[in-house]
Formats: sequence, structure tokens, C-alpha cells
Amino acid sequence: MQRHHILFDDSRRLNLLPLTFTRPVAEIRIGILTIKEKWEKFLNASCSYLTADYLREKFHPANGEMESCLINGGVIPDQELFDSIIKLRVGEALVWKEMVIAAILPSTPNPSYIPLFEDFKERKYLLEKPFMVLNPWDIFSQNKKAIEQDFELLTKNRISEPISKTNQVINPENVFVEKGAKVECAILNANSGPIYIGADSEIMEGSIIRGPLALCNNSILKMGVKIYGPTTIGPHSKVGGEINNSVFIGCSNKAHDGFLGNSVIGEWCNIGADSNNSNLKNNYANVKLWNYQKKSFVDTGLLFCGLIMGDHSKCGINTMFNTGTVVGVSANIFGSGFPRNFIPSFSWGGAQGFSTYSIDKAFETARLVFERRGLSFNSIEKSILQRVFELTEEFRKF
Repeated sequence: MQRHHILFDDSRRLNLLPLTFTRPVAEIRIGILTIKEKWEKFLNASCSYLTADYLREKFHPANGEMESCLINGGVIPDQELFDSIIKLRVGEALVWKEMVIAAILPSTPNPSYIPLFEDFKERKYLLEKPFMVLNPWDIFSQNKKAIEQDFELLTKNRISEPISKTNQVINPENVFVEKGAKVECAILNANSGPIYIGADSEIMEGSIIRGPLALCNNSILKMGVKIYGPTTIGPHSKVGGEINNSVFIGCSNKAHDGFLGNSVIGEWCNIGADSNNSNLKNNYANVKLWNYQKKSFVDTGLLFCGLIMGDHSKCGINTMFNTGTVVGVSANIFGSGFPRNFIPSFSWGGAQGFSTYSIDKAFETARLVFERRGLSFNSIEKSILQRVFELTEEFRKF
């Protein structure tokens, strides 16, 4: 039977800002794959979106009238959940407490539709909470489980490319190398979790890796990098220095020395040489993080929480980030000292103060960054940034 498979944003999208200013929830990377890519593997079908109006030109809604399977874009699939969804009939919803996890509609929904608990009289209840992302810190704190699941999904019944004998490999059966990857003179310890080395990626000499690690396609680990704790380096990224339990969604660089821990970095970001973030408060108190929906700081319940950085943001050399810092979209941070721990989108400055980063200058920088990768910063990308600039104006009270 033909049907649409549609990944929908619910209220958690606001909770996951600034990362979801520029993408639907299902485009978040956790583990090796994005949430959308995971569902497409299970479904063996392409997925469309129900998301914010200004994102729809890039992240398309379903097209054409037919039966539709709606799946919560913040929920991560496993075989048991997948089996529960495919058993649903038209008009039924799969729910956890009062959260809609999936539902079957007889036709294609309106692009602005958000499935609600009360919309469905026929409900199937999950007895246990599914694996999901609700908050930005869930992305790094649950990354170990996600890497392990994706590693099994991507490598089952496949044979790894050979690993050069110049490397020191511990537990080699837990290391998988895709075609075109280059690894020489590195230490790979997969005792504490799998190490996935994506197609056409490179691990340079002297790198020290303790799994779990997901190095996605076309990414580079610079010479002497130290990575430990469940870490994901998304596609087309370049990283160096010391990294602990962090996720790069993709197309971002931290190419030099400096520490990054318990953090999430969006796309098109650049972290300058010798920049560092704190991930532990001196008094060992729980870390609080800025929440856009509540317009205040919320308790993460975590002892370790570092930096959440939205797309297109940059920081200069020797930037120092406080514990639990949230940086919005297209911020440009530089100078000595510790900047505030909530830096609004389109901010320009540092600890000495901020001003508004001109939207035209932000466009020009984005255009140059895209051109370096052989891409075009087109009108769709421009309109998304323009809308984010407007949506975040209230936070720029400089």
C-alpha cells in the first residue's frame, strides 16, 4: 500500500531551539545518522515533514493525496517501536502518556497540522518511554546509545574495509571503516564503544580515539586529536584538539587545539584556535541552560553541560565559553574574557559587549562559507536566516 511517511514537529521544537531555528527536529543528528535518516532506513522509504512555515521550502511537506503515516520527529526508532507503528490502522494513534508518537490518517494533512492527543479516539499506548530527544542536552547525553544503535543498523552483515597496520587498534571487531576512509598511525580503542569511520573520511597521524565515535563521511580528524566519551563528527567537518562527549551536526570546523566537552555544534559553525568551553561549574552544582520557550534558564539536571551553538555561528581564537552557554544562529563572538552564557542570534562581540550583527554581513559570510564547499547560498537559505533574524529580535537588547 502506498502512503506518505511524514515526520512532524510537536511542541518540543521550541524546546530544542536554537538548533531547530534552521531545521525540523528530525534533521538533528544523534549517533551516526539524523533522526530522519534512521526512520528512512527502517521504513525503506523517503520521509517528508510537518514543520514551521518558513522551513517548508527547504524541508518539504508531503505532496499528493494519499493515506499518511505521521511519526513524531523527535522519536528515535528501534525494531519494537517500528513494529508497533506498522500495526496501526487508519484513525489510530500510538501514544506515550499524552504524547502522540505516531498516527495513521486517511489523507494528506495540511502542512500546518500538528497531531494532538485529543485528535484520536482510537489510541494504542506504549508502556515504556521511547528513545527520544526532548532537550538540547539529550543530544550529547544520549549519544552513546544512539551510536551503538546506528552502528548495528549500518554494519550488520557487512565487512569493514581493512585497517592499516600502522594503527594501534583495541577490539578491532568493534571498528568499522567505510570505503575511501584513510586512517594511519592512530590509536583506536573500541573497548568502551564502537568506532565508525565514514566514507572518504580521514583520521590523521597521532590521533587518539576512545569509542564510541561516529566520524561521518568526508570529515577529518586533525593530527594529534584526542576524542573520548560518545562523540559524533557530522559530515564534511574538520576537528582537532580535545573533544569529549560532543555532537557536530555537520559542515562545521574546530580545526585546532582547545577543549570542547558535553556540547552540540550546529552546521556552518567555526570554532577558533585555542577556544575552550567549561562543562563543569566550580561549585559542582547542576548546570542551567537558556530555554527559548520559557525565556529563562532551566535546570538541566546535569553536572556536565557545555556549549549549544546554533547554525552559522563563529568564534575567534582563544574564545572562552562559560558552563552551559547557548549561542544562537549566526552569532560572531571574539575578544578576551568570558561572554555571557546566553548569546542571542545575530550577536556581534564578546565579553566587552555585543551589538547586532548586520543581516547583510551575515548573508555575505554565509555566501563565502558555502562557496568554499562548492555550494550556493540560495534564496531559500537566505529567507530562513532572514526569518530567524526577525524571530530573535526580542532577545537582542544590547
